[in-house]
Amino acid sequence: MASSLTKDSASSGEKTFFGHPRGLATLFMTEMWERFSYYGMRALLPLYLIAPGGLDMKPATATAIYSVYLSLVYLLAMPGGWFGDRVWGPRKTVAIAGGVIMLGHLTLALPSEGTFFAGLGLVAIGSGLLKSNISTMVGHLYDGPEDPRRDGGFTIFYMGINMGAFAAPLVIGTIGENVNWHLGFALAAVGMGLGVVQFLVGTRHLNERSLIVPKPLSKDERAATLRKSMIWLGIAAVFYIGTVVTGVYTLNWLLVPITIAGLVIPVMVLTRIKRDKELSEAEQSKMSGYIWFFVAAAIFWMIYDQGGSTLAIFAESSAENSVFGWDFPVSWYQSVNPVLIMALAPVFATFWLALNRRGKEPSTIVKFSSGLVLVGASFFVFLMPLTIAGDGHKAAAMWLVAIYFIQTVAELTLSPVGLSVTTKMAPAKYASQMMGVWFLAVTAGDCTTGLLSLAGVELNGTGVVAAEATLAVAAGIAIFMYRGKVKKLMGEVR
Repeated sequence: MASSLTKDSASSGEKTFFGHPRGLATLFMTEMWERFSYYGMRALLPLYLIAPGGLDMKPATATAIYSVYLSLVYLLAMPGGWFGDRVWGPRKTVAIAGGVIMLGHLTLALPSEGTFFAGLGLVAIGSGLLKSNISTMVGHLYDGPEDPRRDGGFTIFYMGINMGAFAAPLVIGTIGENVNWHLGFALAAVGMGLGVVQFLVGTRHLNERSLIVPKPLSKDERAATLRKSMIWLGIAAVFYIGTVVTGVYTLNWLLVPITIAGLVIPVMVLTRIKRDKELSEAEQSKMSGYIWFFVAAAIFWMIYDQGGSTLAIFAESSAENSVFGWDFPVSWYQSVNPVLIMALAPVFATFWLALNRRGKEPSTIVKFSSGLVLVGASFFVFLMPLTIAGDGHKAAAMWLVAIYFIQTVAELTLSPVGLSVTTKMAPAKYASQMMGVWFLAVTAGDCTTGLLSLAGVELNGTGVVAAEATLAVAAGIAIFMYRGKVKKLMGEVR
């Protein structure tokens, strides 16, 4: 990476990272290694859960666990941001988060079902702590929102995410599937360990603001928070110890409450913000409009995130995972999306800019509805390999690649727009919290998938896949049909 550090003549010979502050290299590499560990483990997770040499679970149970795990990562992003703002500050929070993630992967590497689920919990907690705070530190490197380098810096940073996500299934997936599952999980821990080491070494290049706790808890607030946390922890401990002692405990005692919480909490958060009497009439209107986008996003992520569970499990049992006679591990499918993101993101950015110059760029609502229709279309395509497998044949790998391609185009159409509209429509009082609210849409979508799986719904069934596809397309069309009403609620936001 040293070769990418160049001299900036405008800054008295100070080294930069592609023309950006040197600290961006530290955060880029930290995020790349964290994503390497996260996506590598994620690519193995559903396959390990159903493998005879793994936990040998039913596909529905594996999908539920996978979905609950993803929902927890995004659900915990909000308290993760709170820790950065009120307790440790962003830099300390990210350092601790990296250590927790590494410990989680090491725990996953132990050959025991109990330690496996403990490891999943640790990785989810660490990822939640890291997710919000590392992005905050990227922002600290620049001179406010008007710094012309800021958008470019975040673009480079997100390239690190996709580089890690692309490499992880190829390395960790191959080792996990072909050599040893637990060695694959251990390799994820090594990746996170490298990220932590280079973060600690490179902290001297970060802005000093990352050390500051923006709104530290008072002594009374700290005591009250600790007391409430211990009470809830005690209640949970008594409850689960009781289920174990009485012999009634099953995995559903853990999964069902989490999935229900993942659906209830987003509703509670949105309701609390919407009912806040301190919001102006214009802010209330924007929140009403935002709820349309939130529900649509939850439907989108419900389908999109099945690319790592429903599609992967289908590929394991019913796809011809080979190209020109060369077999490859199932986990490699998870590298398709990030490599397509890296290839197509610049194309989309250029395309939108060209349309904008001609005054023809689609509105936020049109882009959002298009993303929903496309993700629905990807599941209509999924019906083809399902039909082929139903006839007793193996489906070609390119069917799955086509599905991932359509979903990637859908993601590039909807996800950046969702992030943008979240910041634009956020009430001033909740400006710093609304990004966490956007992540709750992912939580709600994944928990819906988890709840369906726990209810015994066969997500690889043609009827269910067709129903989900229809729901997404219908939601996209509905938003487009009611775009006039939504635009009115959005006020000046376009």
